[in-house]
Amino acid sequence: MQSATPFPKIIADLLGLDINETWVIVVTSIAAAGVIATVLLSMTAVLGIWGKRKITAAFTDRIAVNRHGPYGLLIIPADAVRLLSKELIVPEGVDRPAWDLAPLIIASSALLGFAVIPFGNNLQLADPETGLAYVFAVASIASAGLLMAGYASNNKFSFLGGLRAVAQNLAYEIPLVLTGASVVIFAGSLQMSTIVEMQRQTLVNLGGVPIPSWYAFVNPFAFVLFLVANLAEVGRNPFDIPEAPTEIVAGYQTEYSSVYFVLIYLGEFIHIFLGGAIIATIFLGGASGPVLPGVVWFFAKMIAVYLFTQWARSAIPRLRIDQLIQVGWKGMLVLSFANLVLTAVIVGVVA
Repeated sequence: MQSATPFPKIIADLLGLDINETWVIVVTSIAAAGVIATVLLSMTAVLGIWGKRKITAAFTDRIAVNRHGPYGLLIIPADAVRLLSKELIVPEGVDRPAWDLAPLIIASSALLGFAVIPFGNNLQLADPETGLAYVFAVASIASAGLLMAGYASNNKFSFLGGLRAVAQNLAYEIPLVLTGASVVIFAGSLQMSTIVEMQRQTLVNLGGVPIPSWYAFVNPFAFVLFLVANLAEVGRNPFDIPEAPTEIVAGYQTEYSSVYFVLIYLGEFIHIFLGGAIIATIFLGGASGPVLPGVVWFFAKMIAVYLFTQWARSAIPRLRIDQLIQVGWKGMLVLSFANLVLTAVIVGVVA
């Protein structure tokens, strides 16, 4: 199966350039990455600063921001100016190189994951054969950033928060990857465009209405497992433990302020969007959908997952750290292995 035309090549064709030349590949790749990053950062600004407040207020029957411009939208530039203009306070005794690098690692690891996500027809920065493995690999780099932030802060509470974050990620990354592997068994490929293409087939006709073979329909058990594990990965309730303010101040980010706090906050929301993008791609048919352009369907699915994470944040109480680890190692891990084996057996029998 042929992969989709990469986004950089489309830009090169629009400009009348030869994509086979090295400098053209570099320039168009940077331009395509810039477009994708701009869209994601704009989404983070709207849904992270303004949308989060509005959504949480709607779920909890409260009034959100409504004094800063129409619908409170000017809270976005107001918060940006407020946070970025604050003094960057560096505590005594911090491990400065690690302390400085941690926020960059947390934010950039999520952005790197979008390099292989197919946003729509031909809207994909790159389409390697190991696309899904690449996404899981770069997203997991954030764990190193969380541990670095906690360790380098010279604060025992921050260090505990970093350790909790890594323990949580380890407990739920394995079920996440194993559940994703069950999708790979169905699709027969790690390539993101191929996984999306395999879901364009019709699963069943109900009253003349074709139901697509999205893997959320083919294997709803795996879909639920992945949703739950994703909640733990992005730190949403009931897994909001690493920075639980009632227990350990603010966890690994306690000692960060100004632009560094913004980077950590940014990384948190971009990871939520990355989780939604992965779910939309491997379980919800990617950019497939009727009438509307594919890119609209993709972002609609990604935002739907984001809304689910915000609902969980407002509606579900958080677990204790020991309960969280038990659920991960004794529950999710066993269920994900069972799902993987069952998927392999079914595909083997059908094939």
